[in-house]
Amino acid sequence: MADTIVDAVSHALDEAPGRNFRETVDLAVNLRDLDLNDPSKRVDESIVLPSGTGQDTQIVVFATGETAVRAEDVADQVLGTSELEDLGDDTDAAKDLADETDFFVAEAGLMQDIGRYLGTVLGPRGKMPTPLQPDDDVVETVNRMKNTVQLRSRDRRTFHTRVGADDMSPDEIAENIDVIIRRLEATLEKGPLNIDSIFVKTTMGPSVEVPA
Repeated sequence: MADTIVDAVSHALDEAPGRNFRETVDLAVNLRDLDLNDPSKRVDESIVLPSGTGQDTQIVVFATGETAVRAEDVADQVLGTSELEDLGDDTDAAKDLADETDFFVAEAGLMQDIGRYLGTVLGPRGKMPTPLQPDDDVVETVNRMKNTVQLRSRDRRTFHTRVGADDMSPDEIAENIDVIIRRLEATLEKGPLNIDSIFVKTTMGPSVEVPA
């Protein structure tokens, strides 16, 4: 991990005005030389942050039976088939749930029903559930997703993602940023050449450029 990332994070934290609440630390990525009107060229990646997000991540699980029972201990909500059908009949409630939830997880056998009842709400928001296969451990999956962020550019040259909180150490936040940059460089068509600039900032603080 480059010392320049740690230095940029330290600067961003030092320059942030004092607040009486815990601030998020965000990363802004500016892309270049990409035709983002072509969906195949867009960034759409889930990344597990090694130091965690520093924030609460809202996760809803669609499950039945034993999987639902086990999910109760780790998920914010566990919804069964009847709740799924109710959401299908109440678009406003479905939109509210989608907007306040970071990630959805669902037993693979429920994915077809979720597509039918909630596809038009979750799909455009990029929040279709992660399918849970029969051999997958729902507790392990949910705990992993609590430390996950979504990188999604859509058709915009600039996009943002959460990389920590202001009470985390610069090293922890920099480690998260390093993982994100490495993933982007491996995923983008021309690697680092498709990255124009990267900035880090707290919620209310000034932006500090992360040197390439």
